[in-house]
Amino acid sequence: MSRPVVWDIFCRVIDNHGDLGVCWRLSRDLAARGHRARLWVDDAGALAWMAPNRPAGITLHAWPEGDVAEQPGDVVIEAFGCELPPAFVARMATQSPPPRWVNLEYLSAEDYVERSHGLASPQFHGPGAGLTKHFFYPGFTPRTGGLLREPGLLESLAGFDGPAWLAGHGWAPHPGERVVSLFAYGNPALPALLDALAAEPTLLLACPGPLQPQVADRPGLRTLALPYLPQDDYDRLLWACDLNFVRGEDSFVRAQWAGKPFVWHIYPQHDDAHRTKLEAFMSRAGLPEAWRAVWRGWNGFAPLPASLSGLAAARPQAAAWRAQLATQPDLLTQLQSFLGVSS
Repeated sequence: MSRPVVWDIFCRVIDNHGDLGVCWRLSRDLAARGHRARLWVDDAGALAWMAPNRPAGITLHAWPEGDVAEQPGDVVIEAFGCELPPAFVARMATQSPPPRWVNLEYLSAEDYVERSHGLASPQFHGPGAGLTKHFFYPGFTPRTGGLLREPGLLESLAGFDGPAWLAGHGWAPHPGERVVSLFAYGNPALPALLDALAAEPTLLLACPGPLQPQVADRPGLRTLALPYLPQDDYDRLLWACDLNFVRGEDSFVRAQWAGKPFVWHIYPQHDDAHRTKLEAFMSRAGLPEAWRAVWRGWNGFAPLPASLSGLAAARPQAAAWRAQLATQPDLLTQLQSFLGVSS
């Protein structure tokens, strides 16, 4: 195409910021590669702190309740099965050729992802009759869609000075302190975690969320409450820390790119499906067994170990896992190839 490719990305914010965070990263990556991204979202409030600087190639739109004046773009992304507005789908069906329609799915390490990635879903009924939607699954293996990784990320990591960055924000550790970040859902295991962290001199940097008001200094543990951070600064926080506690999907992926040991607080599901998802990732990534015990304890599937002794084995594993992931093409590169769209 002689003009920039136009991508419509639809996102609904359910009860946290992860869906919006993923969609904003995708939008940024598109803009950086010369595309135009129109982000349609039902609650964009978190972008005020998440993305204070917005590239010219991105426009923000409120979720349409009825018809819209804009014609659909070249590609339409239905993020996480959010169900496109019927009037917009009807407009898609009138275009010739119609836009490419992709359901960008949630991230999982389970085996079904490889079987389902790229499958077509012809639409036989409703406003989109005659269109075909494809399912695109992020993942950790060559038979999946990979992970979001903007160009230059690994080079930026290689040149990053974590201690200087922390000091510049007034968050420098005292001599001998390890630095730990905490971003999590509400968690009854927090007191046990604070006890385990206090066994060695630790600076705990608590991100906004339900746990931030519950952390407090104790012997061996110094705590700081952080403000909401833009995505780039949150990434640097992960790079600068010795250990990261993350949650959901967006921070989970960014912790893997940081290459530091981390513990994932997976989004809980009422039928315990998240336990299978957690175990699948731990197995896929080759987490040491002692570190898996910490993950299970933090997610409520077992008592949290009183010691974080598994951290030593988690360090080389985290770096090796990042190196393995980096051999695969990033998600947007794969999505462009899948759709036949060039930068």
